Amino acid sequence: MKILCVDIGTGTQDILLYDSRRELENAYQLILPSPTIRVARAIRQATRERRPVLLTGVTMGGGPCHWAVEDHLRAGLPVYATPEAARTFNDDLDAVQAMGVRIIGEDEAARMDERTVRLVLRDFDWDALRQAFEAFDVPLRLDGIAVAVFDHGAAPPGYSDRKFRFDYLARQLSEHRDLTVFAHRGEEIPPALTRLQAVVRTVREVFDGPVVGMDTAPAAVLGATLDPRVAAWRQCLVVNVGNFHTLAFRLREGQVEGLFEHHTGFLDREKLDRLLGRLADGALGFEEVFEDMGHGALMFETAPMEPEGIAVVGPRRGLLRGSRHPVYFAVPYGDMMLAGCFGLLRAFAALYPEFAPMIIESLQGSPRPAPWDVEQ
Repeated sequence: MKILCVDIGTGTQDILLYDSRRELENAYQLILPSPTIRVARAIRQATRERRPVLLTGVTMGGGPCHWAVEDHLRAGLPVYATPEAARTFNDDLDAVQAMGVRIIGEDEAARMDERTVRLVLRDFDWDALRQAFEAFDVPLRLDGIAVAVFDHGAAPPGYSDRKFRFDYLARQLSEHRDLTVFAHRGEEIPPALTRLQAVVRTVREVFDGPVVGMDTAPAAVLGATLDPRVAAWRQCLVVNVGNFHTLAFRLREGQVEGLFEHHTGFLDREKLDRLLGRLADGALGFEEVFEDMGHGALMFETAPMEPEGIAVVGPRRGLLRGSRHPVYFAVPYGDMMLAGCFGLLRAFAALYPEFAPMIIESLQGSPRPAPWDVEQ
C-alpha cells in the first residue's frame, strides 16, 4: 500500500511516500521549495525583465507570491489574473482589483501576447512530483493521497480573516477534541475552505482514489505526538513553529484542552514563552492573542496544568532554544520536517478505517524487510 503525503507550507513543501512494505525511516521523502516560493521567484524574474504577468489556475497559498505581485505592480508593470487564481490574494475580488491586479476571463487570458509571463497557480503539482520520483525510478502508483495546507477560509466581506480562521478551529473542536478533526475526506471539505477545496480538485484531476485534506499546523502537532517520548506524556503542550504561523495545543491524553495561534513574525522567545506559560496555566484569552495580530486563543479547561514537557516542531523551532520551559525538540521517526506528513498518515487511518490496520502497524514501528529485499 502506498500513500503520498504532501505537507505544503509557506517556505517548503514536505513530501513522504508511505510504502507499507518499508519501515517509516526508510520511506522516500523530499523537502522542496513551497509552491508560493516557486511562483514568487518566477514573478520576480518577470519584474527584472519588465514583462507583464498572467496568473491562471486555482486558489493557492499566498504570502511570498502575494508580495512579489505587489512589488511587480509597484514597479509599474501589469498583473492579470483569472478569477479563481486572483482569490489567492483575497476572496473578495474587489479587494484584488484595488491592489491593481486586472481580473480577466479565460478567453482574454488565452489571447495574451507571447511577451506575457504565464504562470499556473496550484498548490499540488502532480507532474513535478511524479517526475521527481520517476527520475529515481520510483513510479507513483498510489492507493491514497493526503495533502495539508493552511487555509484562512473565505471570510464574508468585512469580517476578519484571522477571526474567521479561528472560528473554524473552534468549530472543529466543539464536539470532538481529537486532532484528527482537522482532517477531512476529499468529498467532505467544508465549503468555506476554498484553498483546501482547490487542492483536492487539483488532486482529483489525476487521482480518483481516497484523498484526505488537512490543516497544516494540526497535522504537524499530530505528527509530533507520534514521537515515543511525547507519546509517553499524559499531559503536555505541543507547538508547531512554522515559517508563517505558530500553533500550540494543550493536550491531555491526546485530547485538546486549549490552543492559540499567532503569526511567527510577531513572536520572539520571550513572548512565545509567556504565551505557552499562560496556555499551561489555563489563563490565556482570545483577545490577548488577537489584539497582538494573532488569530486567537481558546481554553476548554482553565485549571492549571503542569506539563510533563513541551514538544516543539516546525522549521522555526529554534525560536524556543534557551526557553525557560522544559522544551523537547520532537523528531518523529527521526525527521522533524516530516511531522506534518506523519500526522497526515495518522489522520488518513482515522478517516479510512480499511487502511488503518496497516498504517497503525507501521506507525507503531513494526519491523519490515531491508530496502533491497523489498525491491525483489
